[in-house]
Amino acid sequence: MTMSSVYEMAKDLGAALARTDEYQAFKRAMDAASDDRELVDMRNRLEELEVRIESALRSGREPDDDVKSAYEAATAELQTLAGYQRLVATQSNFDKVMYKVNQTVAQGIEEGARSRIILTS
Repeated sequence: MTMSSVYEMAKDLGAALARTDEYQAFKRAMDAASDDRELVDMRNRLEELEVRIESALRSGREPDDDVKSAYEAATAELQTLAGYQRLVATQSNFDKVMYKVNQTVAQGIEEGARSRIILTS
């Protein structure tokens, strides 16, 4: 079997995964999150705080208490937003699909490695 055949099968697998209900729900949740002004504002605020925290840590100092408190409060508020909860739930469901797919691929590799039959293209 040629590598191009393997890549083609991987591409087909990706296309099939994109058509699953779990991925479609995740994509809808991502799109909705992008359109949710409150969620976008909160994510931007968190990114700004993360930059400040990283900058302090790179400078070898602890972030200011007010920055740490603001980050914790923003994180807690983000987790209460319905759009964020939907995004996390749908991502978790799709991650479960991907975990099973990866387990199945690993099983196929193990079985293929034990096989004495060599396939040629």
